Amino acid sequence: MPERSLEFLLCVIGMVLVVEGVPYFGFPEKMKKMMLTIQEQDDQTLRIMGAMLILLGLLIVVLARKGLGST
Repeated sequence: MPERSLEFLLCVIGMVLVVEGVPYFGFPEKMKKMMLTIQEQDDQTLRIMGAMLILLGLLIVVLARKGLGST
């Protein structure tokens, strides 16, 4: 993997961690309630939600790369 690609990957992982950490930092009480709600969901519902988020993320990446002129 070229050095520039590794740098980009590490930046993306870092930004994901920042975005994931904001709700815990800003709204800890609401996050606890949300976690309790998630625990009550059945596995199939959580898998469907996860699959939808993966597809949405991939769609955003594809659209962003097309819109920014990258290949």
